[in-house]
Amino acid sequence: MDNFARLLKESWALVEGNREQMGEYFYARLFRLDPALRQLFPADMAGQGNRHLDAIVTAIQAVDDVESFEEYLRSLGRDHRKYHVDAGHYETAGIALLDALRSTAGDGWNLEYDQAWRDTHATIVERMLAGAEADENPPFWHAEVLTHERYGPDTAVLTVRALQYPLRWRAGQYVSVEAPRHLPRVWRTYSVANAPNDDNVLEFHVRTPPGAGWLSGVLVRRTKPGDLLRVAAPMGSMTVDRASERDILCVAGGVGLAPIKGLIEELTTWNRTRWVHVFYGDRRAEDLYGLPGLRELVAAHPWLSVTPACSQDPDFEGEQGDIAGVVGRYGPWTNHDCYVSGSARVVRSTLRALAGDDVAPPHIRYDTFGEL
Repeated sequence: MDNFARLLKESWALVEGNREQMGEYFYARLFRLDPALRQLFPADMAGQGNRHLDAIVTAIQAVDDVESFEEYLRSLGRDHRKYHVDAGHYETAGIALLDALRSTAGDGWNLEYDQAWRDTHATIVERMLAGAEADENPPFWHAEVLTHERYGPDTAVLTVRALQYPLRWRAGQYVSVEAPRHLPRVWRTYSVANAPNDDNVLEFHVRTPPGAGWLSGVLVRRTKPGDLLRVAAPMGSMTVDRASERDILCVAGGVGLAPIKGLIEELTTWNRTRWVHVFYGDRRAEDLYGLPGLRELVAAHPWLSVTPACSQDPDFEGEQGDIAGVVGRYGPWTNHDCYVSGSARVVRSTLRALAGDDVAPPHIRYDTFGEL
């Protein structure tokens, strides 16, 4: 496995700097091989290539950990049921992927890399098909919007109820969401911001800053109670280890609060012995939309503390600076289980701070909104 993983990472380094070009080539080749596949994708393909390559990168990063690698692929297979793909579609995608890799890598490509990727794709397909076949849930759930609250011009908190079938998730996981009336076949992942419940109700925190995807804009500005969305199978491993006795550090930037809030809500149902320290940051005080709710939880649970911070608001009475720097000032966190969620910049800087504090990688779980 070590040599196999080395070949994958070496070959990926040849194409990583040209991911956009590779994505364009992949889809052009895919639709040329099977034009009928085009109807499975959104009308506007902008950004679609990056999402496909993000899944490849995640698989490559997990290849050293056999258990994580297999579970990720099984989850991905369950998730892909929403697209109605079959074994033949995966075979066609494999041909297009190899062609795209060869074309993008150029003269640096060799037969060892080619075989490693053939074997990798065969393994990926096998695990994804197994995950899809074993899933007893529907490909997706229809979900009715129950509430929709705006916080400023670019942020909304909404709740939805999954209809017809129970939807089981773990606190800290995320799901794919589609708004079929406004943007058919456009799916994007959002973390579930509440703990599992028997009412089939999920909460989402959505922000649509400049450059954000169209679906986020629809969910913030055009969605209202009574609308119907589609929600696909839960994924993600940023979940609490109940067997651990370590105290917990949670770091949330912006709407990265969503999975952190879900984790805290779950902890309120059983935790009595582990201290939980939450650091919640954004640019300005008005951006900290979730702070009142966090303070209510602090008042009810003595093991919980919340430290808010603003990076661009000198009048804010709490901590000043980027959230990663604030976390660093409060350490050490060496003996904690750490959970980090937010933009790529927030996650990257926080992971550096935790690494500098000698927190072992197995004790860190993170969820990033965008490329890390």
